[in-house]
Amino acid sequence: MDQTAVSRHFTRRGVLLAGSTAWLSACIGSGGRSGGRSGGGGGYPAPDPAPRAVPNAGWDAWVDGFKARAAGRGIASGTIDAAFRGAGFLPQVIEKDRNQTEFKRSLEDYLNIAASEERVSLGRQKVAQYGGTLSAIESRYGVEGHVVAAVWGLESFFGTRRGNVPVVSALSTLAYEGRRGEFFEGQLVAALRILQAGDVTPGAMTGSWAGAMGHTQFIPTSYLEFAVDFTGDGRRDIWSEDPTDALASTAAYLQRSGWTTGMPWGMEVTLPAGFDAGLLGRGKGRSAADWQGAGVRSAEGRALAGGSIIAGGNGGGGPYFLLTQNFATILRYNGAQNYAIGVGHLSDRLLGRGPVRASFGPDASGLTQGDRRELQRRLTAKGFDTAGADGVIGAKTRAAIRAYEASVGLPVTGEPSLELLRRLR
Repeated sequence: MDQTAVSRHFTRRGVLLAGSTAWLSACIGSGGRSGGRSGGGGGYPAPDPAPRAVPNAGWDAWVDGFKARAAGRGIASGTIDAAFRGAGFLPQVIEKDRNQTEFKRSLEDYLNIAASEERVSLGRQKVAQYGGTLSAIESRYGVEGHVVAAVWGLESFFGTRRGNVPVVSALSTLAYEGRRGEFFEGQLVAALRILQAGDVTPGAMTGSWAGAMGHTQFIPTSYLEFAVDFTGDGRRDIWSEDPTDALASTAAYLQRSGWTTGMPWGMEVTLPAGFDAGLLGRGKGRSAADWQGAGVRSAEGRALAGGSIIAGGNGGGGPYFLLTQNFATILRYNGAQNYAIGVGHLSDRLLGRGPVRASFGPDASGLTQGDRRELQRRLTAKGFDTAGADGVIGAKTRAAIRAYEASVGLPVTGEPSLELLRRLR
């Protein structure tokens, strides 16, 4: 898991491409997304059925060769046999790997999904439920609990979508397929090391189609490097219903990636009239005092921090976000700018702060968020259900547009527009 749900570099989950969340990977979570991507309205979709293995002689032969290589890398025969008992070739995994979308959502759409009212509401419940655990994790690793919870929220919708694909089957399928065979074989060996350590059983080692696992979606090599046994039961268990080890592992990752306790990830800011646009952009950081002197102010009246300022609007312009070094640390977890802003903004919402204040302006089709919501409402009223009206143009909204266009004899495009909005009055 949107905006790149994972970066093209080998970061914590570095095997996935993604579009605007292509989570909110949510995706913002490997197990699904909120309504804008899968539909056009609020609900969170049911996970896809677990893929079924099919006979494949080529995969069988590859596994035979791999078993010998794994044994040569110190994996015990008993671990290898147990891991592949019941494993199989998953053609759906290859299909997903070959058909990752490059579609890129605007930051406005991404935040509407990442910090939807549904996600914020559930997140606040989870923060209250696991408040003691998050406080203990913060005390040990120095990463604020609401930030750790925000990562959890984007990666698996607070544990409700952890992935149901058998990891050994998925990784062996991708390694056999060969497009990124060396990388996936390395992940498969790492998965066997996890099994050999006794952290999880083969049957319980499930995750996304590309092998990202648990509440906060670690790939196996990152798990080996960063996962921790916070509960003290002798296992680093990121798969079970109890999220404690997964949350602590995420905090450990961020700590080792340079997180600074007490520093905000960033904040929405306002700029004075006549502000020099040449000062905008990541990498053009200045001190808090410099920004204060230049007339920059926090949109919520908070103290400024040092960092760089970017424009988040659909065509440039507001809202504007001041991004600190902790924002760069979130990028180490997932290299997509929208993802990192999504984590930061969701973490603020979990603290009780409000939505983004400034308008994002019209999108490429000339529609504002209010226009898009009205378009969805009008389509639904005419019998073309968009599954809600959140202002995010997802698959169900596009299907509704196509159905409406066909019903009135228009060219079938599935694209929103001001003209379409006018026709629906």
